[in-house]
Amino acid sequence: MDRVRQARRTALATGAALGLLAWSAWLPGTAYAIPAAGPSAGASGPGGALAEYRPADGAKPVRGAPSTADAPLLEAGTPYEDTLAPGERVYRLGLDDASTVYVSAVLRPPAGAGVGHGDGLEVEVMTSGGRACPRNPGRASFGYDPVPLGAVGQRRLAEDAECQGAGTYYAKVTRTAGKDSDRAAWPVELLVMREPAPAAGTAPAAAPSVRPSASPSLPGTDPVARTGGTGFNDARAVGPGVWRDDLRPGQTRFYRVPLDWGQQLGIGAEVAKARMTKDYGSASDGLTVALYSPYRGLVDAEGTPYDGKQAAVTLPKTAPVAYENRFSGVPEVEPVRVAGWYYVAVTLGGKVGEFTEDATPVPLTLRMDVAGGPARAPAYEEGLAAAGFGVGAADRAAAKEGLTAPEAAAARDDASAMRVVAAAGFGAGAVLLLVLGGWTLLARRGRAAP
Repeated sequence: MDRVRQARRTALATGAALGLLAWSAWLPGTAYAIPAAGPSAGASGPGGALAEYRPADGAKPVRGAPSTADAPLLEAGTPYEDTLAPGERVYRLGLDDASTVYVSAVLRPPAGAGVGHGDGLEVEVMTSGGRACPRNPGRASFGYDPVPLGAVGQRRLAEDAECQGAGTYYAKVTRTAGKDSDRAAWPVELLVMREPAPAAGTAPAAAPSVRPSASPSLPGTDPVARTGGTGFNDARAVGPGVWRDDLRPGQTRFYRVPLDWGQQLGIGAEVAKARMTKDYGSASDGLTVALYSPYRGLVDAEGTPYDGKQAAVTLPKTAPVAYENRFSGVPEVEPVRVAGWYYVAVTLGGKVGEFTEDATPVPLTLRMDVAGGPARAPAYEEGLAAAGFGVGAADRAAAKEGLTAPEAAAARDDASAMRVVAAAGFGAGAVLLLVLGGWTLLARRGRAAP
């Protein structure tokens, strides 16, 4: 009888412990640890060097061809890495007849590389017959600084019969460089994104009569620290509010904000006083702010001089996110066509280092305002999330916690692991309680037998 009682106590204790472990896996703050929004890959590296652009996790190496004959295939949703010298590279695409497709290229010059205003990048989507699809090529140009530079080519639905059919297409990526510019091969990141077709008979076909607002109403609350990333892949998530970071001369910080259907984004950036090494200095492109779409297309960009004392840039409030914006002839409206993560890149000009202490960061304040919506989403034949578009609860949570995309993915993995632990704990506890019940029944029968 003592052995039965002891076994009962042991089983109860074990079952309770496993049940408590399983329950604790679901308690707020204990399911998984959310990474702090402190220094990230966007921070300065060893010895004060600026950190390099972080490539996409799992990016595949690829080698573009000089002609279509040997062009390698790029698949939608898979990031690729190549190198690009001045000249052009060609890649092959296998497209359906029911989706809009975006091909982005992000060129990454090393710190200190020589660039000029005539240097740039363009991406063109063309048919197997060599004809460029409408709205191509997408172009981007350097200023004074060797910053990450992105351009996007596209195949858009319902625009040109020759570019609507399924089959083989090509993407041509061209880098231009002046004779005095750096002509070394630089890394380039390639990404094909496929926007599903709208449900039959539901897509608007007329351009909206909207334009970006002149000035957004930006918040003036106390700032919260958020360290920006090195590029699109590790951009730090932010939402409406005021955010605090630091910039060094020649550095670009990337941030991302979820923007749903019907919402508008207002952005303002300020740099404070720097530690001067000269009595006077000025950089014409001292502070630059650029906004990119979820498919990495440039929406808008503004710059202002900086003399080491104070500078600010405010972008006009975007048009409300709407499917029909793609038919607009206004350059700042046309890219705001799909809900998802929008990216903000803030650059402090390299020339600022000529009259300030290069190793001492300059305080940056980033002000964000998200107005309107979310409105009703258009009807698509497939879900947007799998294609890398749209805004869901997980995206809003990532913005609230300040997570980069890799951190958000790690948090989701941790949550999945905790669910497995919880299920195992509940299951093991149930088995032990069943065993305990069996032992108790046998003990009772043993007492009743005499």
